[in-house]
Amino acid sequence: MVSPTRRREAVQRLQTQLGTSQRRTCRALQQPRSTQRYRPKTQSDEPALVRRMHELVRQRPRFGYRRITDLLRADGWRVNRKRIWRLWKQEGFKVPQKQRKKRRLGHSDNGIARHRPQHKDHVWAWDFIHDRDERGRALKWFGLIDEYTRECLALEVDRSIKAADVLDILSQVILIRGVPDHIRSDNGPEFIAAAIRDFLATAGVKTLYVAPGAPWENGYQESFFSRLRDELLNVELFADLREAKALAARWQNDYNHRRPHSALRSLTPAAFGQMCTTQDPEPGALPPDPRLLPLRPKTEGQDRERVHHGQTLIAPGT
Repeated sequence: MVSPTRRREAVQRLQTQLGTSQRRTCRALQQPRSTQRYRPKTQSDEPALVRRMHELVRQRPRFGYRRITDLLRADGWRVNRKRIWRLWKQEGFKVPQKQRKKRRLGHSDNGIARHRPQHKDHVWAWDFIHDRDERGRALKWFGLIDEYTRECLALEVDRSIKAADVLDILSQVILIRGVPDHIRSDNGPEFIAAAIRDFLATAGVKTLYVAPGAPWENGYQESFFSRLRDELLNVELFADLREAKALAARWQNDYNHRRPHSALRSLTPAAFGQMCTTQDPEPGALPPDPRLLPLRPKTEGQDRERVHHGQTLIAPGT
């Protein structure tokens, strides 16, 4: 309590709560009674001055009280900065903090609840996840998956991955896999870059940008990254970038061809992908549940759950 106003408020509060006299309360708080009884006098020109300050603040929202004082003096007001500062605080004026403009490309209609994958290569999803190596250096992981088959189409790790790098990876996957109908992502700068959007528009790929601050709307990708972190990033201590790339390639191949997926009736994503087609379902039909799709009949000497030991689609570092 430094200012006289706060001291007066403290004396009044104690008088109300304890029922003591003003003299005794001022003595206890070492508050001069003359200061306690003082009542500020409002100058006759203050209402007009405050109205003018409001006009200047609306015209100059980036000006503080010092520049407002200079403008008032230029208008002919004989005021000092202390008085303007007092009125500035009294009226609650504040210079708003500068904020960077954000692109709001996404909305909830692009989330997994309202735009579900209906067949193979219908919706792909991509995103980034971050980690560090043994020496504390940054590792940036990029993942691209097919939401319907749960296949990991690309898993890349590097110190830095920019929009141009994402474009190179996507081009390689499209050459091997084909062109998807949609790609779902958040509003990260790598995904909303003009080069990425121009390439997707030229290739005929529609973008599904989810609402900002809503990672659950890109749930398939988030689920994939949770498996990646639980089974690889939290288990391995990467000595350097080269080791991280090698382990990423091995994990991606194991995820696609050997690891059973609970959402696919314990099939591997690669095995389930071989059963699927890229044809659209009947108009108005709901997308099928992968766990309810019939399995291909077994051939003699072949197990229906036999895993595929082929090579992964796009290995890190290629």
